[in-house]
Amino acid sequence: MPRTAPRICPLCEATCGLTLTIEGTTVTGARGDRDDVFSRGFICPKGAAFGALDSDPDRLRTPLVRRDGQLREATWEEAYEAIAAAVPALVGEHGAQSVGVVLGNPNAHTMAGALYPPLLLKALGTRNLFTASTLDQMPKHVSSGLLFGDPFAIAVPDLDRTDFLLLIGANPVESNGSLCTAPDFPGRLKALRAKGGTLVVVDPRRTRTARLADRHLAPRPGSDALLLAALAHTLLDEKLTAPGALADHIEGLGELADALASFTPEAVAPACDLPAEEIRTLARELAASPTAAVYGRDVLNVLTGNLDRPGGALFPLPATGPRPRPAGPGRGFALGRWHSRVSGHPEAKSELPTAALAEEIETPGEGRIRAVISIAANPVLSAPDGRRLDAALAGLDFMISVDPYLNETSRHAHVVLPPPPPSRTAHHDFSFNGFAIRNQVRYTRPAVPLEADRLDECEILARLVLAVSGMHGSAEPSAVDDMAVRAALAKETADRDSPLHGADPARLEAMLTGENGPERRLDLMLRLGPYGDLFGTAGPETADRGLSLERLLAHPHGIDLGPLEPRLPGLLRTRSGRIELLPDPIAAELPRLRAALTERPAALVLVGRRHLRSNNSWLHNVPALVGGSNRCTLQVHPRDADRLGLADGGRARVTADGGSLDVPVEVTDTVRTGVVSLPHGWGHDRDGTRLTVAGAAPGVNVNQLLDGSRLDPLSGTAVLNGFPVTLTPLP
Repeated sequence: MPRTAPRICPLCEATCGLTLTIEGTTVTGARGDRDDVFSRGFICPKGAAFGALDSDPDRLRTPLVRRDGQLREATWEEAYEAIAAAVPALVGEHGAQSVGVVLGNPNAHTMAGALYPPLLLKALGTRNLFTASTLDQMPKHVSSGLLFGDPFAIAVPDLDRTDFLLLIGANPVESNGSLCTAPDFPGRLKALRAKGGTLVVVDPRRTRTARLADRHLAPRPGSDALLLAALAHTLLDEKLTAPGALADHIEGLGELADALASFTPEAVAPACDLPAEEIRTLARELAASPTAAVYGRDVLNVLTGNLDRPGGALFPLPATGPRPRPAGPGRGFALGRWHSRVSGHPEAKSELPTAALAEEIETPGEGRIRAVISIAANPVLSAPDGRRLDAALAGLDFMISVDPYLNETSRHAHVVLPPPPPSRTAHHDFSFNGFAIRNQVRYTRPAVPLEADRLDECEILARLVLAVSGMHGSAEPSAVDDMAVRAALAKETADRDSPLHGADPARLEAMLTGENGPERRLDLMLRLGPYGDLFGTAGPETADRGLSLERLLAHPHGIDLGPLEPRLPGLLRTRSGRIELLPDPIAAELPRLRAALTERPAALVLVGRRHLRSNNSWLHNVPALVGGSNRCTLQVHPRDADRLGLADGGRARVTADGGSLDVPVEVTDTVRTGVVSLPHGWGHDRDGTRLTVAGAAPGVNVNQLLDGSRLDPLSGTAVLNGFPVTLTPLP
C-alpha cells in the first residue's frame, strides 16, 4: 500500500514542505504539505519533480576509485583506504596548503553540508577554501560584515507587512528568492499589490517578477552602484532621511553625504540610461511610504528608517543560531587576513576566489594545490574559464569528489563518494532559516530507509574527516560527532555570560537525544539556541521556547516561532558597536565608482537569467525540468537583432574575454536594447560524464566567455553578468 511522509524540499532556498507518496522504496509523487507551518502547501515545479530526481538512474550507487586511469566501482572500504593512503602522505610531504577544498551550492541544502565541512577544514589545516559564495552572494556577506560587523547578519524584506518593495536585479518569482527564504514568493508579491502596496522592479530584463510590478525600470547592466548612490544622495540632499530608532546607532551619516555629493541623479542618469527624474521619484516614494523594504540594499533601508522594523527589513532569529547577546562593541569584520598564493587575492570570510582555483593548481612552487576535495561542487561549469579549470583538475595528484553524479568536475576525481537520494536523508535547514521571512523550525527524518550497501551523507563526510586525519580504521564515524559535541559544550560551559557557565559538560552530553551523531548535534544546537530549553534551565516551556530535538520530532510539520522582530543594536558586532555607513573599504572604492560616471558604455553586454525549473547546474538531468521555455538560448532585443542581422531561431557567435560560443538566438523584447541574455549552468557536453538527459541537450557554458580576470576587488566574487560581448551571425 502507498504511504506518505513529510520532507522539506532541498532543491532551492524556499525550503517548502512536501508530502511524499511512497510505494515500497520508491517516491511516486510529491505535493505541497498543507500543514507545513511555513510553506502552507505551496510547491514549485522543482518540488513536484522530487521523485524523478530521487530515482534518477544516472545517480551513482557505489563509490568509484581510479585504477589504471579509469574510474571503476569499488567498496566503501576501498574508497576510504585510497583516501587514507593518499591525503595524509601528500600533506606530510607538501604541507597543509597543498590541499584545496571546494564547496558547491548544494552544501547549503543538506545537513551534512552544514555540519562536516568545518570539521574537515580543521582536520586538514588548509586555508585554501573555495566555495560557490564567490560565484554568488559573497558581496552581501562582505557588506553585512562591514555595516554590522557580522557577515551573516543579513536583513530580509518583511514581505507580508511592507507597503513598498524595491527589487534591484532580483527575480524571485523564478529564483524563489536568494538570501530571502520565502515559500510562494509570487503569491506574496501579488498579496502586497492586492492590499494596495507598491512593487518596483529594477532589471534590464522584463522578468516574470517585473511583469508583476507596478513599475519596471530597465537600466544599463553594471550601473546598480551608481543608481544606489544617486538614490542615497537624493534622500540626503532633500532631507528625506529619517533613521528613527536607529539614529543613536549609526556612524558616518555626515561622511556619507559628503562622499555621495557628486552622485546626483543628473550625473548618473547617462550611465544608468534612466531619466534623472525617475531616480528622484523613486527615492521620494521610498521615503514617503509608511513602510518600505529595499531587497538586499541596507544603506537605503537605514536612511529611510526601514531597517529593523516591521514592514521594512528585519534580521531572522534561527532556532539553531546563536542566542542574542547584550549590545556593545565587537571584534568587527576584516578582509584580506591572508591572500592567495599566485595573484594575491584577499580572503573574504575565510574564502578565496573560486576564479583563482585553476592558477593555484597550475602554478609551480611552494604551496601549490596538489589535491582537491570537492563536495557537491561543479566549478568546471559554475566558475569562469571552465576549460582552463578542466585542464588543471586533470593534472592534480589526487582528487576526491562527494557527488551523486559523474559530472563535468567529478569525472576528474580519483575517488568519488556518492551520497544517497534525498528521500533517504534527514533534513534541517541550518543555512536558510537564517534568511527566512518568518522564524520557524522544521526537521524531517528520512522518508525511505537507507539500503544496506549505501552510506548516509553525514557518515560519508564523517569518514572523510577520519581518513584525511590519518584515523581511518582507528575510530568510528560517531567519534567525529562526539568531538564536535564536546567542543561545543566545553565552550558553552566556560562562557561566563552563558546560563550554563560552570555546568558539567559530561552531564549535559548525557542528556542529548537522537538516533545518531547528526541528530545529537542538532539536539545540542536547538537546546543552546535562542528558543532552546538550555538543558532544563530556560524556565517554563512556552509556545516558542523550550526547544529540543524531542519536542521538534513531536511536530512533524514544524513549529512556528513567530514573525521577525527588531534585533538592533544587540546583533551589531562592529568595533564601534554601531552601524558603520561608510566603512573604509567602501570609501576607498568610491573613486572607482566616480570614474564610471564618464566611462563609455559597451555597445552590447551579456547578463544571465534564472528559470523556475533550474537551480544552477544541478537539475538538467531531470526530464520534467528541462525543455519548454527552460532552454539555453541567447535572448536578443528585436532592434539589436535587426541591426546585427540575427534571426529568431538562427545562430550567432558570442565573443568575450574568455573566448567564443555558438548559440541559438531567441529574439524577444523581454531584454532591453544593448543587452543579451544567456542562462548559466549549461554546457553538459564533455566526455566522461554520466548525465544522459543533460547530455542530450547540453547547451553552452556561458562562463566560458570569461577568463576569470573580472573580479569584485573586495569580495573576490567573479563578475558573471554585465560584461561586454560582440555578436556575429552564423549560417
